[in-house]
Amino acid sequence: MHISAIETGRKPPTLRFSRSADQAFGTGGTADAFEREYREIKHGAMLEGFPEYVKYESRAVEIRLYEIGIVPGLLQTPEYARVLADSAVRRGAITPEQADQRVAFLAKRQADLVRPHPPMMFVTMDESCIRRTVGGPGVMRDQLTRLIEFAQLPNTLLQVAPYDIGERRTFDLPVYLLTSPDRSVICYAESQAQGNLDRESASVLPMLTAYHQLQAEALSQRASVAMIEQVRRGTQ
Repeated sequence: MHISAIETGRKPPTLRFSRSADQAFGTGGTADAFEREYREIKHGAMLEGFPEYVKYESRAVEIRLYEIGIVPGLLQTPEYARVLADSAVRRGAITPEQADQRVAFLAKRQADLVRPHPPMMFVTMDESCIRRTVGGPGVMRDQLTRLIEFAQLPNTLLQVAPYDIGERRTFDLPVYLLTSPDRSVICYAESQAQGNLDRESASVLPMLTAYHQLQAEALSQRASVAMIEQVRRGTQ
C-alpha cells in the first residue's frame, strides 16, 4: 500500500525509501536515481542545505558572496534569472514548474534584503561572470547595468577577480558567507550536485580568511566597475 501511494502521488517518498529503491534497482548515483528525485521534490530543485541557508540570509548583517561563471543570484535581473531557469528546463534538469518556483524564490530573496537596515554586501565575482553572455546582448547589457548600479549603493562592495590572478584564486567553487546579528559566521558552499551548510567555526573561519585573501587579489571596486562598463559597451 505504501509503495502504491508513492507511485500514484498520494504520498511523497521518504529518503529511506528512495535509497532502498536505488539499491533494489541499481540506480544509485545516476541521473535516474530515486534519491535525486526525492531531493528535488523536497527542496524544489534546490541543492541540499540551500533552503536552510536562505533562512539565515534574510537576517544576516553581512553577506559575502563569491561566484564563478554566472552573476550571483542576489544581483540577477529577472530576465537573466529566467534565462538560466529556462535553460535548466531544456536540459531536463528541472521541470517548468520548478523553473517558475526558482525564479519566484530568487525574487523573494532579493526583496527580503530591501529593509530599513540592509546588510553590508561584499560580492567578489570571477571575471567569467561578466564575460559569459547569458540570454543574448540585451539581457546581458541590462544585467551589467544592474551590477554597476549595485556598486553605487552605500552598503555594497563589488569586486571582479580577474583571470590573471591565476593560482592565487582561493576558491574553485561558489562560496557564500553570512554574518549573523550575534556576529557568528556560517558558510554555504556548493558543487554541481550538492550544497553544504557549515556553522562550525573551526572550518568556517578558514573560509572567511580565504575570502579576505581573494579580495586582496581582486580588482578594486573602481577598477571592477570600469571593466564591467567596458564589457557592457561591447554588448551595444
